Amino acid sequence: MREERGPKEEERGNEREVEGVHQRDKEMGGMEAQGKEEMAFGLIPILFPSSSLGQPPVELIRHREARWLEMTSHWEKAMARRYKKVKVLCRKGIPSSMRARCWPLLCGGQASMDRNHGKYKELEQSPGDPQWLETIEKDIHRQFPFHEMFLSPEGHGQRGLMQLLKAYTVYRPREGYCQAQGPVAAVLLMHMPAEQAFWCLVQISERYLPGYYSPEMEAVLLDGEVFVALLRRVCPKAYKHLQKHSVGPLLYVTEWFLCLYSRTLPFPTVLRIWDAFLSEGVKVLFRVGLVLVRLALGSSENLRDCTGIVETLEKLRSIPARLLQEDMFMAEVHNVAVSDRDVERECRTQLAKLRKVRPDFGYRPEQRLPNAKAIFDAQQLEDAQQPRKGRHPAPAFLIPEIVVDPPPPPPKEQRRMERERLKEQQETVWGIVLKREGVLGSEG
Repeated sequence: MREERGPKEEERGNEREVEGVHQRDKEMGGMEAQGKEEMAFGLIPILFPSSSLGQPPVELIRHREARWLEMTSHWEKAMARRYKKVKVLCRKGIPSSMRARCWPLLCGGQASMDRNHGKYKELEQSPGDPQWLETIEKDIHRQFPFHEMFLSPEGHGQRGLMQLLKAYTVYRPREGYCQAQGPVAAVLLMHMPAEQAFWCLVQISERYLPGYYSPEMEAVLLDGEVFVALLRRVCPKAYKHLQKHSVGPLLYVTEWFLCLYSRTLPFPTVLRIWDAFLSEGVKVLFRVGLVLVRLALGSSENLRDCTGIVETLEKLRSIPARLLQEDMFMAEVHNVAVSDRDVERECRTQLAKLRKVRPDFGYRPEQRLPNAKAIFDAQQLEDAQQPRKGRHPAPAFLIPEIVVDPPPPPPKEQRRMERERLKEQQETVWGIVLKREGVLGSEG
């Protein structure tokens, strides 16, 4: 008979438990099983292998779904009081049946959609800039071409992706369209309706990764330098090798970070990375990248054949699939000793260095929010300061006036006060009587 575990034991967990529900081959249109090669962003060939593990027990799947259903039903309470529990569950992996509900809540996309009711429809109906439309049209067919959702140019997948990306160019005309937004938006569309996917893309672009998809891409340049600084501490051997052969971070980190690894790693692993990223923020992207470099270049044996820049880059993109299996890989990711504070400190250090050589460097890393809790708090503050349209503003909180009666006097004092009161009454009565008699006497 299967032994039931308590919630605390479940949270401590067993990271080796198989997460995520998964019918993955079916969800991905058999892409992983087919093992098809695809040209990734930046013209890097990649392979999507299938997961080597079977499905978890049905009881475990149902138990985890029930926990997420309960938590998302009281989301504000969970984020305000139990964010650590939310983070633990995200690290274990969100069940695939719950991602459409959880991702918009985690990133704040659901709150943005509720706040901007009807806005996406308005953006969708806008004609858009012909220049951006032409560029997006050329890229649409490259997004997961082996996924059943994006097979046909006239299918709902490609058309929906076209409308979503066009809507973003109308919403943020200065930023326009960045090629790396295509795969990010496609992954979102695989899990949720277009309107929800749009607001999740907005949150990723503006809250998690501001400046990544702008024409200057200054945030990516800064994070590349931050990554190298962290690599120097976490894996000195790989750092020295990359420096020796002049392999700059933008040669490999650009694709990883901009596309959130969606065109680099096996898809089940990508989903687990997104679960953690939407919960814990950009720190997860750094941790994943550090693990990849360590797996590829962290040992003398791996470096034996890397005699130059070409061989090094090939090593980075040909990590054995068995090392990228989601449970084992994510356990390594969460064990990397890089915190939010480490990232912030390195951002300040590298930003100061960049501004010495580029005084016009305008990116401000403080615009980036570190995790889902910070985004939740920011949205709560915005709602408090600017009540939503169509709702009456919350009544002002009035501090009630408190009236405190003085304590009663002691009994002896009470008797004295009573005698004085009676004496005053008698004097008043006699005064009135005497006055009346005086008036009557003068009349006589």
